[in-house]
Amino acid sequence: MWDKYFSVSLPGEALELLAKYGSQARIIAGGTDILIEMERGQRKGVDVLIDISRAGGLNEISLHGDEIRLGALVTHNQVVNSVLLVERALPLAQAAWEVGAPQIRNRATIAGNLITASPANDTITPLMALGAEVRLASLTGERTIPLSQFYTGVRRNVMRPDEMLTGIAFPALAENERGIFLKLGLRRAQAISVINTAIILRFEGEIITKALITLGSVAPTVIHVPVAENALVGKTLTPEVIAEVARLAAATPSPIDDIRSTADYRAEMVRVMVARGLRALAANQQGTNWPHQPAMLWGEDAGDGDALSEMIEHESDAPIHLILNGQSVKIATGQHKTLLRFLREDAGLIGTKEGCAEGECGACTVFLDGAAVMACMVPAPRAHGAEVVTIEGIGQGDALHPIQEAFIEQGAVQCGYCTPGFLMAGAKLLEEHPEPTQEQIQQSITGNLCRCTGYYKIVQAFIEASKKATHTQEA
Repeated sequence: MWDKYFSVSLPGEALELLAKYGSQARIIAGGTDILIEMERGQRKGVDVLIDISRAGGLNEISLHGDEIRLGALVTHNQVVNSVLLVERALPLAQAAWEVGAPQIRNRATIAGNLITASPANDTITPLMALGAEVRLASLTGERTIPLSQFYTGVRRNVMRPDEMLTGIAFPALAENERGIFLKLGLRRAQAISVINTAIILRFEGEIITKALITLGSVAPTVIHVPVAENALVGKTLTPEVIAEVARLAAATPSPIDDIRSTADYRAEMVRVMVARGLRALAANQQGTNWPHQPAMLWGEDAGDGDALSEMIEHESDAPIHLILNGQSVKIATGQHKTLLRFLREDAGLIGTKEGCAEGECGACTVFLDGAAVMACMVPAPRAHGAEVVTIEGIGQGDALHPIQEAFIEQGAVQCGYCTPGFLMAGAKLLEEHPEPTQEQIQQSITGNLCRCTGYYKIVQAFIEASKKATHTQEA
């Protein structure tokens, strides 16, 4: 899929490569968008990938005065897990929680979501409402662009071929500010937005002194609705005001008909969702549905792997060295493949299945440096120097993992094709939540699809596996 692949240890190395290869090159971090696009042939002329996922100093979330800063490698699950962001940037945390599934959120970065520039991308909407700006760097210098000026159309932004997004910054919500993000999709998880909205209000007592409303998936770019915003200033959130503001918000965009929705339905849902958000803010219940101890599928020791000490150019004939299911191995081939195909075709581990090859089904779930990921959305060179665990490695010797035993006993295995992905999700869930709630179990398998039957036996197997693991530990 690519001619050259580099793993950099420092942002400066990435900038040098961008300057050298220009429009032929792309930065890859999580890779959850670009890898699929390259496999589909949608990235013509891109044959150099610059992997920054193990570059130092880019995965921090920090507070500087009243400004929150996110590094370019901050993932969606890091945002979900951040107390700072839940408390002082709740709409962003809510949006990050809505993206994909745990395996995707463990890889996908906020910066990548912004750069992809789809108006349906969830994190753009709250960051626009929060007044975010992005920092772009090249060998010629740095520039800071307000997010509101970053987009030029559908999947288009102002970045030059030699630039890299190195950080995101925005004001933290003050004590007298409340915010919420709401999304409508065609299913509860793994869904692209039909519409989404972020609302941020500043109060003096009950009076609104500032209002920001952004809408996604209703125009070529994420938009503000100034008429609706202005209608809130100086008002209190009475039912009449809420109804009128929601009507004005719905009248602003001119959405399109597409595969996910008609234009009329989108407009009506803007009215419904804005009204719903305003009612929640009026009652100060914007965080009511925030999950308690959500299932992250990154276990106890998960991380991004150690930062590289030096840049690596992954030559096509160079072997990939990794810790695979606890053993140090060297595999001579596979540099131009996804991790999924590398595991199946080069490592000979066929338990990891290819169901959709685009991060929708979870059949290819593996652990990369301790976190559950979709192997179809990870380049094989990323495994060089990393630790990978597949379904063949979750047991102890000849003994099955408790989740494997429970699937057999509870009849949770049907055709078996999706089973490895469910088992990997279950093993990681039990590692981080030994006695998971029903909600955590459901969260953990939002990235895994079974098309044989319902999920009742699968969920029951998770419950029984928890009991088995607890009894084993007590013994």
